[in-house]
Amino acid sequence: MKTSGNHHRGARKRPTRLMPPVNPNDKNHRLLLTRIARQVMSERGLQPDIPQNVMVEADSYQVATSAGKKGVQDLRHLLWCSIDNDDSRDLDQLSVAEELPYGTIRVWVAIADVSALVKKKSAVDNYARRNTATVYTPAHIFPMLPERLSTDLTSLNYHEDRMAMVVEMLVSADGSLKGSKVYQAVVHNHAQLAYNSVAAWLDGQVPAPEALSSVPGLEDNIRLQVRAALALKKVRFENGALDFQTISTSPVFEGDQLVDLEEEYGNIAKEIIENFMIAANGVTARFLASKGFPSIRRVVETPKRWERIVEIAAEYNYTLPAVPNSKALELFLAKAKAEDPIRFPDLSLSVIKLLGAGEYMLLEPGETAVGHFGLAVKDYAHSTAPNRRYPDLITQRLVKAALAGRVLPYSVDELHKLASHCTRQEDAIKKTERQIEKSAAAILLQSHVGEKFDSVVTGASPKGTWVRLLKPPVEGRLTHGFAGLEVGDKVMVRLASVDIERGYIDFERAR
Repeated sequence: MKTSGNHHRGARKRPTRLMPPVNPNDKNHRLLLTRIARQVMSERGLQPDIPQNVMVEADSYQVATSAGKKGVQDLRHLLWCSIDNDDSRDLDQLSVAEELPYGTIRVWVAIADVSALVKKKSAVDNYARRNTATVYTPAHIFPMLPERLSTDLTSLNYHEDRMAMVVEMLVSADGSLKGSKVYQAVVHNHAQLAYNSVAAWLDGQVPAPEALSSVPGLEDNIRLQVRAALALKKVRFENGALDFQTISTSPVFEGDQLVDLEEEYGNIAKEIIENFMIAANGVTARFLASKGFPSIRRVVETPKRWERIVEIAAEYNYTLPAVPNSKALELFLAKAKAEDPIRFPDLSLSVIKLLGAGEYMLLEPGETAVGHFGLAVKDYAHSTAPNRRYPDLITQRLVKAALAGRVLPYSVDELHKLASHCTRQEDAIKKTERQIEKSAAAILLQSHVGEKFDSVVTGASPKGTWVRLLKPPVEGRLTHGFAGLEVGDKVMVRLASVDIERGYIDFERAR
């Protein structure tokens, strides 16, 4: 849809203030951004602070053990490790692999057993159910669960024994799954590793991190995990999975002052976890279906603006079919990435916006799965991050009931309502996180008002036209000169104004 040229008239409506006004000139950027985050969360129906009764209940919890539990395996001897962000403290999953004959690799994924402690309708559960996910903002993290749980009792922490849900997979040499199991186990994290340092080691840039090299056999095991992950990825991409490369940023603080937004990129270590999690989520979804249980699926249906994706491909001299086809789109993306890797993140962002947002949807027994267009998988249930995503906690309770032969712990109507609620709250969380990221960007850009920047159009609808700067990679609204622009168009813009409190970054078309 081309923009009509009349949708930006008038000032933006400012929501009712729920908290005292912030001072945009405050040099304590960490405190400033945290105050703005609390304000925005409240405006969007999220609860920024954990109530006292929830904290008291969490303080009464103890580490879950396998004592008296049937069917719980002891897998502490396996070379489990976590690979996550450098500063992650809520460790939701561990992984390990074993080489078998004929090129087959056995992969185990352990998922934190949050449901062992957090019971349905408890005070902790009610709070988690309200927000439905941890909210990550530049200066502060607002956890879904009290930190006593998410970073300690239910976190798969280094050198600790923990209860876990385990997904065991047999990955053949060609990347297909030869078999899978789901069960409960006790696990032990032998090494807490970080994406960037593991990736740098795998790429041959640096020696193995001490946390890795100090565990005999773990280096070979990580390399085996890479082989399994890349084999799984190969099958997905043969089926039409989409390879995007978007630019994300992380804030750089010096003390309490924000000094930069550092660009983050994918790497081979992240691919290990990403591909294992996608596979584990698929196994979990199919396990529930095999037991006659419903499941909350993560769904991305057929793109709603495929015709515009076709137009963008034509601008790159590439022809896409008129009917949505993920394999054809992936071939186009691969060609575009090879020809212009510098601009590929901007193309990725444009296509992602046109594909449309994902949602949670209940799949009842016997129904046909809608699937996830971007991942090219039919079965996909969020299950691997129960410390920070409520749908994963729901799924864990369903899996445990199915394993034990118990009745469904939720009614089908309740699950439908929870799926819709989680989708709405996820949308509120994403909007909150984006707004605070823009507030952080506004802090850095406030001294550059009037300057010109290269940009690409990332949104064009009656609600507004949005552009993303090529450097720094910041998105803002185009308030003048937007008529006729479409997603994917490149345009020179001038920074017109910033509003730190509201996260407004306004541009006008430069002549």
